[in-house]
Amino acid sequence: VANLKCTFIAIKLDGVQLGLVGEIIELFKQKGSRLVAMKFLWASGEHLKQYYIDLKDRPFFPGLVKYMNSGLVVAMVREGLNVETNPADSKRGTIHGDFCIQVGRNSIHGSDSVKSAEKEISLWFKPEELVDYKSCAHDWVYE
Repeated sequence: VANLKCTFIAIKLDGVQLGLVGEIIELFKQKGSRLVAMKFLWASGEHLKQYYIDLKDRPFFPGLVKYMNSGLVVAMVREGLNVETNPADSKRGTIHGDFCIQVGRNSIHGSDSVKSAEKEISLWFKPEELVDYKSCAHDWVYE
């Protein structure tokens, strides 16, 4: 399928602490995306500074890094049709629309483009951690 893409998804510490990990994974599964990699970790301050490097000059940067370094994160790579996300589309029925209360505590991050996904995946996963397989449901989900 030509439009299958990989995206990076992080269930942030508020989503982990609120017990939303299973629900969020299930929502992605229901949309037909395939799990390529997943890990549960406590990201270091240095890793987060690199991850959020584009925001380093923003006044909220130190607080963001400190917050994200204060708990566990579930990092995932998912593959599916048009899986990249547009944060502006946070309508009811979307993960942000259903689980986000405040912008700074929005439970989840999803790459907003293929280019962002490639960069983010490489920051969180080694190539050998990405599993290449074809789901038995693939032909039932995609033309």
